[in-house]
Amino acid sequence: MPCELILVLDAQSPREVTPVLRQLQGTVRWVKVGLEMFTACGPDCVREVAGLGFRVFLDLKLHDIPNTVAKSIESVSKLPIGMLTLHTSGGREMMQWAAKAQRQHAPDLLLLGVTVLTSMSEAGLGETGVTGTPAEQVVRFGRLAVDSGLRGLVCSPLEIALLRAVLPADVALVTPGIRPRDAKADDQTRVMTPGEAAQAGASYLVVGRPIFKAPDPVAAARAILAELR
Repeated sequence: MPCELILVLDAQSPREVTPVLRQLQGTVRWVKVGLEMFTACGPDCVREVAGLGFRVFLDLKLHDIPNTVAKSIESVSKLPIGMLTLHTSGGREMMQWAAKAQRQHAPDLLLLGVTVLTSMSEAGLGETGVTGTPAEQVVRFGRLAVDSGLRGLVCSPLEIALLRAVLPADVALVTPGIRPRDAKADDQTRVMTPGEAAQAGASYLVVGRPIFKAPDPVAAARAILAELR
């Protein structure tokens, strides 16, 4: 299956980025609605983006007791979304409850486990009490997530090959931390170019600022897609 591009909406409302979204209709299929936008305007922002013809990746990174996460998945299953995230650090029971709720209420929803945030360095991870490297923690969480019933993961592009070596081939890997060669890394510390990530085995690449801040967003998106092909 070819690697796909997901556009990040770094804004508090879809209306702030609607002109660019209209330009990208027919070029980009997926967009990511994150916590900033969702907390600013709620479920309506998801409906607005879906109404423009895009598939929505809702990145809420759920992390709570099992029952609360399961009920939250039941609630968001009423929205037009194709992907949803939760933190794998919530543990086995939380992920099992989440997977069960997804199967019951949204069979086509891809539930993604976030392993280690791409902004986390080894030193930062160590400050939280984790003694291993980010790569070791990603593999540990990845195995646990798949064993708990999840069908996809969010990981740094630097861990794609490691996960592909130990997980079933049909597990979707969604990778932020993607930067074209001439783009700034911004707040990401574990980055890779689109072509490198696709070759390593990524299923979806998450890109925001390199497209939105480009003089020509459509050309920037098409250049990334061409690199994937």
